[in-house]
Amino acid sequence: MLVRTLDEITDTDADVKSENWRSKRIVLAKEGVGFSVHETTLYAGTESFFWYANHIEAVFITSGEGEIEDLGTGEVHQLKPGSLYLLNDHDKHKVRPRTDITCVCVFNPPVTGREVHDENGVYPLVTEPTTEPEPAAV
Repeated sequence: MLVRTLDEITDTDADVKSENWRSKRIVLAKEGVGFSVHETTLYAGTESFFWYANHIEAVFITSGEGEIEDLGTGEVHQLKPGSLYLLNDHDKHKVRPRTDITCVCVFNPPVTGREVHDENGVYPLVTEPTTEPEPAAV
């Protein structure tokens, strides 16, 4: 069993910051569970372009408001607490928070925590060995 708090992650290598957002990576590829989980804050008044060409991402909004634009269709969707968007087709998109948005993000395949968005908004597919769980006592 893994139990981890955001306080344990704050200001460590798993706390990744940019001009537009901050992402606390709670579960990473090294845990070997097939997905990663992050708490991300998107800053009010910014616009972020993302394209996860190598990952599927689900995003659940826990606080704040804004919008997401699907760049493939031009559709704009409003975001508020309780909204979820799933980038199930490697969708190119822009997120525009009106207020700070806090969300929980799940990535498959999992990220290692070392990824950086490239000039196309893409995370490279980085792999690393997983931490094997201890065998159960019999």
